[in-house]
Amino acid sequence: QVQLVESGGGLVQAGGSLRLSCAASKSILIIRDMGWYRQAPGKQRDLVATITRGGTTNYADSVKGRFTISRDNAKNTVYLQMNSLRPEDTAVYYCTGSTVVSDYWGQGTQVTVSS
Repeated sequence: QVQLVESGGGLVQAGGSLRLSCAASKSILIIRDMGWYRQAPGKQRDLVATITRGGTTNYADSVKGRFTISRDNAKNTVYLQMNSLRPEDTAVYYCTGSTVVSDYWGQGTQVTVSS
């Protein structure tokens, strides 16, 4: 069992930045892929970015060039640096991790971008 805890959400003006953190209860070296998803009110949960154990990244087209995902294996933490935020980035952001036996999700952190 792996527990994921997100932090770093909040209210920011358009054009601003936030950094989300996702702390894992166990070494993230056992987690094959980690990622961030987001869900806006009334909408489905969508992929934002993923990062493999080897560091390969993948981004949704809507955030390419603005968001950066990274992982610090020594701290068992994954980050999402979000720059040039837009009102349409407003959502609950969820951290996720996949092992060979299961997928794990955090409880989510709210990001609100005002115009």
